[in-house]
Amino acid sequence: MIHSKLINQTHYTLAERERLSDTVFMPEAGPHVLLKTCNRIEWYWGEGVLPDETLRHLYRVASGLESGLVGERAVQGQLKNAYQDASRQYTLSSSLHKLFQTAIHTGKRVRNETKIAEGAVSHSQVTVDMLRKEYPDLKQKVVSIIGINKLTEDILKFLTDNRTVTVFLSNRHFEKAGLLAAQYGATAIPLHEKKRMLDFTDILISATSAPHTIIHPDDLPGGREMLIFDLAFPRDVEPAIAGREGIKLFDLEHIEHFAKANLRLRMAEVHKAELIIEEEIQKFREWECHSKRLCNKLIL
Repeated sequence: MIHSKLINQTHYTLAERERLSDTVFMPEAGPHVLLKTCNRIEWYWGEGVLPDETLRHLYRVASGLESGLVGERAVQGQLKNAYQDASRQYTLSSSLHKLFQTAIHTGKRVRNETKIAEGAVSHSQVTVDMLRKEYPDLKQKVVSIIGINKLTEDILKFLTDNRTVTVFLSNRHFEKAGLLAAQYGATAIPLHEKKRMLDFTDILISATSAPHTIIHPDDLPGGREMLIFDLAFPRDVEPAIAGREGIKLFDLEHIEHFAKANLRLRMAEVHKAELIIEEEIQKFREWECHSKRLCNKLIL
């Protein structure tokens, strides 16, 4: 049987997901696919019978229906990468191959045949919208970004369109920060000098893959106002920092709550997406039955 273990935003808060991510591991060391995003940690393993619940869940994940921001596009690429990584590392069962291949196909169908992804709501765009709301005029502001990835680069593109903004970039691998800084006219700062960087920072955006917090209360200068966006999972910024005077801290849950007001068009498309998913589940079961009949003939 195909098994799955799911830790996601549907059943757990951000804080609960962080705690569980440190203590829960793949129950068996055998071939498996591990899907990790800002909303979920999910394991899939085994062979043979594929429960309806598992099949439907992964199809919904691939289609963006289980995301904090319904219809977002990033999860499809993340799912594809997780499957390809597992395929290189392990000899996966035919059932696991079929599950992920058809889930990727279903996600593409949903995005091509519905308007579920229109309006392009993403974590980067929502962060920019919230930033505009907090600071309609960004003149003379100093923005520090920690972590180099597509999410932070999308935000960086917006910031560097506004030439009055000073941007510092920092990353565990300084070379990556230097290359991106040169491309966008920013300044690269070694991560071990973050404290010096934060002395001048008005807006901090952090989105690293660190397994623990990297911004602590004693990293921030006393008496300085600062707007902080923590886009990482697990979180980069110690939550206690939110209690300091002059500090406004937003994490992934705040960002997804803010985004819900922009999702009306997408929500109207959910039913169409669900119909496509049910069609694809039916196709999968037909393929399964056909495969079993062929196997039975070979045995006879």
